[in-house]
Parts: sequence; C-alpha cells; structure tokens
Amino acid sequence: MFTAARDGQGWALSELYGALFPRILQYLGAVEPDEAEDVACDTWLDVVDALERFQGDEAGLRALSFAIARRRLLDVRRRRSLGRPAPRDPAAAIEARPTHAGDETAVSSLGTDPAIGLITSSLSPEEADVVLLRVIGDLDVDAVAGIVGTRPSDVRLMQHHAVRRLASVLETEGVTR
Repeated sequence: MFTAARDGQGWALSELYGALFPRILQYLGAVEPDEAEDVACDTWLDVVDALERFQGDEAGLRALSFAIARRRLLDVRRRRSLGRPAPRDPAAAIEARPTHAGDETAVSSLGTDPAIGLITSSLSPEEADVVLLRVIGDLDVDAVAGIVGTRPSDVRLMQHHAVRRLASVLETEGVTR
C-alpha cells in the first residue's frame, strides 16, 4: 500500500487516510479541541508530501504522522502566544483530503471520549500527551520519546505515573479493578 500511496494512487491514499486521519484527529481533539480539524488537515497534507521520501513500515509512518501533528500543534500554540493568527488555506485542505465514506464510522469506532476526558483532565499535559500518543497513536515507547523529545526511560516513567494517577482517580470515583 505504501508504494501505491507514494505513487499517488487514489485507492492507496484513501486507505492510508482512513487508517491515519481519524486517530490524528482524535489525538488533536483531545489536546487542542478548537484547532483539531485545521491542524489535522495540515498534518495530512504534510504526511502526503512526506510519503515520497518515507522509508519504513506502518508503525514508522504512524510515528511520522503523529510527530508532524505534534509539531503542527506546537506551531499553532506558538503563533497564538505571539498573537498571530494561524495561516489557513481551506481549498488546499479540501483538495488533498480524499473522499472516504468511513470517516465518521472510523472516528466513532474509536469512541473513547470519556476516557480521553479523564486523561486530559486528570494528568499533566506532558503525561496526557504520552498516554494519548501511546494509546491513540498506537506508538511504542521509542517512537513517543522521539516525538516528545525525551528519553524512552522518561516516557516509561511518565506513563507509569499517569496510569497510577488514573487508577487513583477511578478508585476515588468508585470504579474498581
């Protein structure tokens, strides 16, 4: 599929979009709901551009996609802190987005809104980022470490603390193991 997507074949790009875009959108929606759609579309454009140079497997492409999404998100936050509006080109986003009948089905099948809400409200932004990248992104520790710019041991430690904190919150709310 990657070779066909690199060659610009519509069916392959559509499959790739269906596999990646809903997860990217869900991750971005969890950490920056107001900007999720725009950042996800910009991310998709960058992923399509990167395909030509990409060498690797599905896990590597997922890691690259989430790294792009996180970088785009940090850019938006930086611009916002400087008081500059984020540039938008809606026509480009619409053109590059393949039609995929299963978009809403794919997003709803990931129906973890209560869990995401618990993660984002109970954890520090750094811990939430690590957990969301591991779960929604389905990324391994090394990939997450590369994306967030830390060591794998730090990712493991943050994840461990996050899981313990989430367990504590759930116990406090009467949810048992």
